[in-house]
Formats: sequence, structure tokens, C-alpha cells
Amino acid sequence: MNFAQVDFPHPPRRRPVIGDFGTMMRRHRGRPVQRAVEVLADFTEPVVEVKLFNAKLVLVRSGLVGAELCDETRFEKRLAPGLITLRQLAGDGLFTAFNDEPNWQLAHDLLRPAFTRPAMQTYHGTMLQVCRELTDTWDTIEGPVDVSPWLTKMTLETIGRTSFSTDFGSFTSEQVHPFVTSMVDALAAAQRRGFLTSAPLAKLFLRRNQATLDRNREYLDTVLDEIIAARVASGDRSERDLLGLMLNAEHEASGEKLDLRNVRHQILTFLIAGHETTSGALSFALYYLATNPQVRARAQAETDEILGVDPDAEPTFEQIAKFRYIRRVLDEALRLWPTAPGFVRGARQDTMLAGQWPMTTKDQCMVLAAAIHRDPEIWPEPSRFDPERFTPAAVKARPAHTYFPFGTGERACIGRQFALHEAVLVLARLLHRYEFSADPRYRLKVSERLTLMPEDFRLALTRRTPSGGSQPAADGEPDQTAQPSMMAKRMVSGIASNSVTAARGNSATSVTP
Repeated sequence: MNFAQVDFPHPPRRRPVIGDFGTMMRRHRGRPVQRAVEVLADFTEPVVEVKLFNAKLVLVRSGLVGAELCDETRFEKRLAPGLITLRQLAGDGLFTAFNDEPNWQLAHDLLRPAFTRPAMQTYHGTMLQVCRELTDTWDTIEGPVDVSPWLTKMTLETIGRTSFSTDFGSFTSEQVHPFVTSMVDALAAAQRRGFLTSAPLAKLFLRRNQATLDRNREYLDTVLDEIIAARVASGDRSERDLLGLMLNAEHEASGEKLDLRNVRHQILTFLIAGHETTSGALSFALYYLATNPQVRARAQAETDEILGVDPDAEPTFEQIAKFRYIRRVLDEALRLWPTAPGFVRGARQDTMLAGQWPMTTKDQCMVLAAAIHRDPEIWPEPSRFDPERFTPAAVKARPAHTYFPFGTGERACIGRQFALHEAVLVLARLLHRYEFSADPRYRLKVSERLTLMPEDFRLALTRRTPSGGSQPAADGEPDQTAQPSMMAKRMVSGIASNSVTAARGNSATSVTP
């Protein structure tokens, strides 16, 4: 049975030809994900059909239905229109490959060792160095810092250096590296193209767009091909970075290696998928830390307990796992604003979704994480920022597969541990080094590119003097950060009342997408 034969719930005032275009574009302002979350909030049904001209997609708003779609035996990843357009840049890289493309499985098998614990230990020093360059720069800036652009520079540098030992000069040059400019322009063109493909007469609007995309793609390909060729010609067979691993690793069963074209696709995939997602997660986490003084005080108390009284102290690799409360802050920020806002699933065989909605192998559903992470049946008071949702007990009590900021199943983000390690490291360093505050007049505004990102969010920074403290429990012992320490209570009581009042008036505790 096909979706067309079933009366799916859909937005009111559907019109011939344009379908739900009017509803979805109302108050759109270039933010389709946030508009979709608004529309879904008006429904009680678990799924909602949206039709835009000749394109039709079923959006999922129920956490339990989203969890069902995560069943790998019944459903699989499908590429959304935006990802299909992105294939013009990243080809059959891990993020944009179709399920049946052989390079996906080969690359996935070969690259898994790049994200094991031993590999992560080799990246730790680079992450510290780039974070150090960020804080050195922030120390010299007078006035508030524009958070997201600086964090994006930092995460891009980290990916560039760990992926193919390339420094983009983000903290040493006043000029933006042309590779970065070209990549940003190409991504913007790809995003616009993905949005316009379903519109009538789209070809008339897309010709110039395609020319921009082609010009930037050719430049990116040329630069990366030259880097790959130079590494091959050097005879360097070490696996000191991802490029070395991709060039030299052989599949343990078949002996296959990645071809050079796919190596280029994988490098670009890591650059595209790996930098904005992490910088967005960090930006949202800093927003909630800045606007929730008690949360910030408790997180800073944790850094003081682990790192001590030296504001320049840097966490060791083993210490990252000890920042349990900071990790909860990050998880809760990603719940409210998953920087990769959703993924598309299709049926492996004709089936019934939730026992009611028919899906054929040609049909597909978008699991909109930004909506499911606000399902009140799963997340009580879903708009409230509360890191305690991610205590071990709370996580265990929730239904499985209802939180997925990194996707799901075998096609979930392979670099998840890389991103989380870097994000916790950076948050710990910033919390330990700085007191920071946001303008109390600022209201969270989220821009939508390939990912979600706070817009025009600035922090006023001052250097802090850590208080030090006793060492936290070792791994495997009870988590002493589960209750506020005396230090945290003292820090909270010392916060000026006007800061608390400003934070309560801020949108941090009442989120409207």
C-alpha cells in the first residue's frame, strides 16, 4: 500500500499544486527545521505528511515511532534531498554514500580504527593545542567575543590537522584560507539547491547556482588531490593522520584499499560533517551555561576539582571522562538543539509503521530529532534546560532510541567519540579559565545551514581564579557530581542577584524553536 492511498494527517489549508508550501513558508525566514518543529507541535498524531509541490515527505514527531524507525532489521538510512545535492561535493563519502555503494562499507571498516581509544589518544594533543590557540586569541580580544565563528575556526583547525596534517591558519592569519572560503560557498550553494529542486521552474533558478557549485568543487578537488598526490609521492606510509590511514590501510578480509578519488571524498566528508556540528554543539552548550548561573557554577566546580587551581591547566586524556556533569550539559544542549537536526529512514520491505501507517520500500520518513527531543511523552517539560535528564538513572529509565543527535544504526556518525571528546575538552578549558556572561537582552536565534548554529551569540569574558578542590571519584566509583558540592553552592550564592534575574528572563529556560 502506498502513502497516497492513506489519509495521512497534514497541515490545514493544503492547496492544489503547491500543497503545504504556504503553511511551511509562513514565518519561515530561512529556518525550515524550526518551522517544521512549530508545525508538528500543533498535531497529536505521531506522523504528519508535508507536500511541497511534487515532493512529499512524512515527518515524525513521536519519540516511540522514531524509535521504531531505528530498527535496523526493518528500516535503513535514506538520503534527504539536501544530502543528495551534497554528493556533488562529497561523492560516496561516508555521510553521503548510498547503502549499496561498496565504498561505504569498505571505508567504514577501514576507518573504524581511527576512532578507537588508542587513536583518540593521538588526537588529544592536537585538540589541546588548537584550544590553546583559541584561548590565547580570546585573551587578547577587547569586548564580547562572537562565539560561533571562533569555535568553527577551532573545530575546522582540529579536523584539518588530524585528518590530513593541514593548518588553515585560523589563528595566525588575518586572511581566511581560500580553501575554507570555497568550502563555505560550495556548501551554501548545495543547501540552496537541495531546497529548490522540488519547486516548479527550478532549472531557471539553479543554473547560476550550479555554476557556483561547480567552480568551488573544482577548486576543492584540486587542492585535496594535490595534498593526496604529495603524500603518495613522499613515500610516507605512516598512519599518523586519517589521510595516512586511508592511503595505507588494507581491509583485513579482502585486502582492498580505498581508491584515491574516494580518499578525497572522505577527507571532504570529515571537514564538512565534522567541524560545524561540533562548533554548533559547543555554542549551544555555552549559551545555556551563560544563561543558567547555577548550572555554570556547578560545571566550574567540577573543573576546579579535576584541574586544580591553575587556570592554564589542561586536562589529560584520562581526565576527559571524569567531566561527567559537563558531559550532561553538552547532552542536554544537543537534546534541545541537535546540530544535525534529523535523518531520513526508509523501509527495507513493505511494512506498517506503528501498526497503522503503511510504508512501501519507496516511501521515506524524516525522523526530526529537533521535534522528537521535545516529545513530552518522553521528555517532561521538554522546553526546560535540565542536565539531570542525563544522569545514568534517567538515561536507563527512558525508552531506547529516543535521543539521537548523531543519527542511528550502522549509518550513525562514525566520528561521534571524536566530537564528544573535543567538545568536553573545550568546555572544561573554557569554564576553568573564564567567567563569562551573555547580554541579558539577547534571545537565542538559530541559523540553519547544513547544521543548526546560534546566531549573533556573544560572550563577555573575564579571567577567573579557580578555587581548586578535592579530587573527584575515580572511574567506576559513585559520581560525586550528582549533588552540588559545597564549592558549587558557595559559587552560586556569590552570583549577583541581577545576573540571576537576567538569566531567568532569558530564553534559556523556555525554548521556542
